[in-house]
Amino acid sequence: MKRAIRFGFLMLCLALTASFSLKIDKVVNLVCEYHENPIGIDVEKPRLGWQLISDDENVMQTAYEIRVADSEKELQNDKALIWSTGKVESDRSVNVAYEGPALKSMQRVYWQVRVWDNTNKVSSWSTPAFWEMGLLENTLWKASYIAMNDITTEKESHPSQYFRKEFQAKKPIQSARVYVTSLGVYELLLNGKKVGNDLFTPGYTSYDHRLQYQTYDVTDMLQENNAIGAIVGDGWYRGNIGWKGDYAYYGKQLALLAQLKIDYQDGSSETIVSDDGWKASYGPILESDMYNGEKYDARLEMDGWSSFGFDESKWTQVQILDHPTDILVAPQGLPVRAIEEIKPKKIITTPKGEIVLDLGQNIVGWARMRVQGEKGDKVTLKFAEVLDKDGNFYTTNLRAAEATDTYTLKGEGEEIFEPHFTSHGFRFIQVIDYPGTLDLDAITGIVVHSDMDPTGSFTTSDPMINQLQNNIRWSQKDNFLDIPTDCPQRDERAGWTGDAQVFSMTAAYNFDVASFYTKWLKDLAADQHENGLVPNVIPDILSESKGAAAQGGATGWADAAVIIPWTVYQTYGDERILKEQYDSMKGWVDYMAEESGEDYLWNNNKHWHWGDWLAYDANNPAYNGSVTEKDLIATAYAYYSTTLMGKIAGILEKTEDAVSYDALAENIKKAFIKEYITPNGRLVSHTQTAYALALSFGLIPEELIEKSAAFFTQDVERFGHLTTGFLGTPLLCSTLSDIGRDDLAFMLLNRKEFPSWLYPVTQGATTIWERWDTQKPDGTIIEGMNSFNHYAYGAIGEWLYNYVGGLSIDPENPGYKHILFHPHPGGGLTSASAEFQSLYGKIKSSWEINGSDFSYEVVIPANTTATVTLPEAKTNTVLVNGRKPKSDLQKKLKQTADGVQLELGSGTYRFTYPSGKLKS
Repeated sequence: MKRAIRFGFLMLCLALTASFSLKIDKVVNLVCEYHENPIGIDVEKPRLGWQLISDDENVMQTAYEIRVADSEKELQNDKALIWSTGKVESDRSVNVAYEGPALKSMQRVYWQVRVWDNTNKVSSWSTPAFWEMGLLENTLWKASYIAMNDITTEKESHPSQYFRKEFQAKKPIQSARVYVTSLGVYELLLNGKKVGNDLFTPGYTSYDHRLQYQTYDVTDMLQENNAIGAIVGDGWYRGNIGWKGDYAYYGKQLALLAQLKIDYQDGSSETIVSDDGWKASYGPILESDMYNGEKYDARLEMDGWSSFGFDESKWTQVQILDHPTDILVAPQGLPVRAIEEIKPKKIITTPKGEIVLDLGQNIVGWARMRVQGEKGDKVTLKFAEVLDKDGNFYTTNLRAAEATDTYTLKGEGEEIFEPHFTSHGFRFIQVIDYPGTLDLDAITGIVVHSDMDPTGSFTTSDPMINQLQNNIRWSQKDNFLDIPTDCPQRDERAGWTGDAQVFSMTAAYNFDVASFYTKWLKDLAADQHENGLVPNVIPDILSESKGAAAQGGATGWADAAVIIPWTVYQTYGDERILKEQYDSMKGWVDYMAEESGEDYLWNNNKHWHWGDWLAYDANNPAYNGSVTEKDLIATAYAYYSTTLMGKIAGILEKTEDAVSYDALAENIKKAFIKEYITPNGRLVSHTQTAYALALSFGLIPEELIEKSAAFFTQDVERFGHLTTGFLGTPLLCSTLSDIGRDDLAFMLLNRKEFPSWLYPVTQGATTIWERWDTQKPDGTIIEGMNSFNHYAYGAIGEWLYNYVGGLSIDPENPGYKHILFHPHPGGGLTSASAEFQSLYGKIKSSWEINGSDFSYEVVIPANTTATVTLPEAKTNTVLVNGRKPKSDLQKKLKQTADGVQLELGSGTYRFTYPSGKLKS
C-alpha cells in the first residue's frame, strides 16, 4: 500500500514537473550580421541573432544571456570572457548588437547564447559560433597595388593578367589569412589551388568611393614552400559597361592588392604583401569581357604557374600603382557563386543548320564544355535566350553584347573549359566547330548568382500560376548578380533603381536579401549627388563627371533610396539600415521638396521621369487607356516617400524631423487632391496606374475613396485586362484586393491572353519578360530594347504571398515578430500555400478547399505571435486540429466582417470549417 502511494506521489511530481518544464528544445542558427561565422567583417558593433526550436505551443523568450570570448575554451571561464550581457529581460532574438569592448583588427571571437522561456526555465548554452574582424585601420594595409604596363587607350578587351610570388613558411603555422582585392576582377590561387569559391571578386561597387576586399582563411593551404598567384581580368572596372559603348569606365589599368598574414605557433607572425618583388605575365585568357565573353587558348597554358618552383624567368617585373586604400571596405553583401548545374534537354538543328542545345530554362552563367580534338581546333559557343519564330538562333535583342566564348584546344586528351570573368543570359547555346560528335553530356549549364538563401515558396492548385512563381524566382536569381540588374543578357545589365524598388518586397519573400540590399544601398548613398539627387542606376555609370549628362532624379526610380531600406526594415526588423541610410533618404526627400517648390507639386519638367514605363500600348497615339501623367506619378511618389520619412524619423526618435515630414506630406496630399482629383473622385489621368497609386498611397480623401474605387474598377472591367507599366503593375492586384475586389484581381491574374502575367507562360517563358508583348503569339519578337529576363513585372509575387497565400508582415511589428495570416481564396483555386523562413524560423500559411470544407494550416515559429483571420468562418463551426476548440481557445475566436479572427502564440494549427461562401 505504501509503495503504491509513493509511486502515485512520484507520478504526480513528474507530471507537475513536466507541466512546468522548459518549452525550448534548443537554441540554433546563430548568425552575425546575417551570416554564419563570418570572417573579415568591419562592422564594429556586429548584430547577433538566433532561433528557438520547440514543439510546444505559445513559446516565448523572456530573457537571454550572451557571452563572448577569445576561444571556445574561454567561453567556459567567466573570468576570461571578453563580454557577457548577464541575464537580459527581453524577447529580442534578432539584431542584438554587440556592446562589449572595442574589437581589434583581425580578432576572432567566439560567442554563444542561452535563453529563458515564458515558464522562466533556462535553456542550455548554444553551440558556439564565431566572427572575425577584418582590417579596421587603413594603416594596416602594408601591401601595394601592383600592375602590368598595360594601359588601355582603345575600346577593346585586353588579355587577363597573371601575377605570382613565392615565399617560405619554415615554422609550424597557427593560422593564416589573406586579404585581397583588385582593380578589375580576380581569382586568387595558393599552391596551385583556387582560394575560396567566390566569383567576380571583389564585386561590383561604386569603385571611385568603395572598393571591397575579401578575407580568406588559408591556414590549411599553406606548406613550407609556397606560391601565391592571381588572375585579374577587366570585369566591370575596365571592361565594356552600359549600353553607350563605354569601356574602361572606372580605370584604364588593372591592379592587384594582396596581403597574407601568417601567425606561427611560437607567437611570431609574418606578412607577405604585393610589392615590386612580384612577377606578371599574360596567359591563355586572351579576352574576358562581361558582355562579349571569353577567348581562351589552351595552348598558352602555363602548367604550375601558381605553384612553388615554376620557372618565371620570362615573366616581367610588376609596377607599383598609386591608388587609395582608404576606400577599402569589407563586404557586407553576398558572394557570387556557381549555384546549380543544368543539363541540356535536347540538341536542335535549326532551319539555318545551326547546332543548338536547349537547357529548357533561361539562366545566367556559362557553359562548361567537355571536348577532345586536335591541337589548334577552335570551338565557339554563342548564347541566346530564345529561338525566333522560324526556329533559328536569335541574338538581336542582345544588341552590342557578343555573348560568345571561344576555346582553342591544346590537343591533350579530354579538355574541360569554363570561362573565368564573364557571364551570359541564355537558354540556348549554339555550338560551332565542335570536333567529333556533340552529345548532351558535352555541355553543362552553370547557374551563377549571388548566394542568397531561399526563404520563400508559393504554390497553388494551378500549374500555370506555379510556373509564373517559378519564373519570378528565376528572374530574381538571374538578375541578382552582386547588384540588382535590370536584365542579364544584353549590353546593359545595370542596377536600375526603379526595377529594384518595385520588386524589393517580392525579392524579400523569395530569398534572404538583407545583406544583398545593405551592400547595394551603400553604393546608392555613395553615388548620390550632394543636393540629394539619386542616379537612375547604381553603381552610377551615367555620371556627369564621366563625360555624360547627369541622369537621375526620376520618381519611382530614385525613391528606391527610401523604399528599399523600409522594405529591409519591415522584413528583417533591421533598424540599423534606417540609421545608416538616413542621410541618403533625407537627401532624396528634401531634394523632391526643393524641386516641387511652394505649391508642393513636382511638375517643373526639370527632370526626366520614366513614368509608368512600358505600360500597355502606351506608345500608340490612338490609345489613351494607359498613359498616366508623369507629374501625377511624381507627386504621388513624393507624398509616399515623405510619409515613409515621417515614420522612419519617428522610429529613430528624430522628433523634429518626424513632425516636419508629416506636415510636408499633408501639404503634398492637399496639393495632389486639388490638382489631380475632381470633386467627384475622378483622377485627371483616368488610368489603372493613377488609381492604384492614389488609392494605395492614401492620397484619396476618405469621402471620395468609394467613388475613386468605382472609377478604378470600371476601368479594369471595361478593358478586361491590365494597362499598367513598371510603377502601376506592382500595386494593381493589391489595390483591387484592398477595396474588396479580389474577383477582379484574380481575373487579371488568370488571364492568359496578351497582356497578362500568364501570357508569357503560354508562350513557354521560364523567366519574366521586360514587355507584356516581348514576343507576339505568332513568335515575332520586338526589335530593339527587349529582354526575356526582367523581374519588374514579377512584383505580382508580393500579392501572391500576402493576399492569395495569406502571409503578411505586421507593419507595427516588423521582421515577422507578429505575423498576419489572412488568405484570400478565389480565382478558381482549390489550394494555395505560402511558406517563409523568417529570422525566427519557418512560417507557413496553407489553405485548401475540399468539397464543402475549408482547411487552413498555419505555422507560427517560437518567440513570435500572430493574428489569424479565417475567411467567411463562423465561430461555432470552426474546428482546431480536428476537434472543437478548448474553452480558452474558443474565447479567442472573434466574429468579424471578414470571418473569424483570433490571436495565437507559436505552434502549428489546423483549422477546418464549412467553405460556405468561399469560392474555388
